Amino acid sequence: MPLQKLVADFSDRDLAHLAAATLQDFTEPAPDALTVFENGAGSWRLEAFFNEWLNDRDVAAEIAPIVGRALPPFIIEEVPDLNWVAISQAALPPVFAGRFVVHGSHDCGRVARGPNNILIDAGEAFGTAHHATTLGCLLAIDRLTRSEAFDTVLDLGCGSGVLAIAVAKALPGADIIATDMDPQSVKVAAENMRLNGVADRIATAAAAGVDHPWLRQSPPFGLLIANILAGPLIRLAPALSRSVARSGTLLLSGILIPQAPQVIAAYVASGFKLERHDRIVGWSTLTLRRR
Repeated sequence: MPLQKLVADFSDRDLAHLAAATLQDFTEPAPDALTVFENGAGSWRLEAFFNEWLNDRDVAAEIAPIVGRALPPFIIEEVPDLNWVAISQAALPPVFAGRFVVHGSHDCGRVARGPNNILIDAGEAFGTAHHATTLGCLLAIDRLTRSEAFDTVLDLGCGSGVLAIAVAKALPGADIIATDMDPQSVKVAAENMRLNGVADRIATAAAAGVDHPWLRQSPPFGLLIANILAGPLIRLAPALSRSVARSGTLLLSGILIPQAPQVIAAYVASGFKLERHDRIVGWSTLTLRRR
């Protein structure tokens, strides 16, 4: 079956990125590769590549209610038999998030070496920092670890492992656990940790929520990071409350801005207070403190 490309042109950069993030998180099947780039003055092009047939679906109409704004038409095209996933990955630029620089291997020769560089190639596990939720978490990790040294950290739903790697670089003395419900993501994360020289400082495990012997037996964490989705976050509120130490910090993302009030309410009811609400192109990152 030929590879298909979904193409849309936007006059609003932020809307293009919000549509791309919504495609990544809320369409089935998810794109195998996804890029947004400037396509002339005042124009941004979204291109998403799919190995599965889209059957002439009106993708714009499907995601418009989630985005909350009218979208331009999405055109489906067949493309030549090329490795478009690799081509798309190579087009991703480095991401600068506070002290952290997240880049792919294609940029190793162009990015200045430093202790806070993080090498992450786009692949089977989500998380290259180009998504607003990952970027929001990295900025929050940079901010939080400048003022507080967390002894114990859990990265719940770690994906590529980029957030746990960032914590390991910022807090060399911290005990860190990174988990994901997808065993393949855990394997990818462990390899990324090895490539970034922090594998010996991060324990990894496949786990759904906090249902794992390590997590059930572990003392509450000083910092718990969960970059997943609003629905699971709301369901996990009581369990995560038990997993965060008194006066500990909870960092949540994967939340569309209109969903944030429901998430905040669930965690306030579970014993947290909201300290900060950051917004990046349609997505929320919440910093909460356990009372």
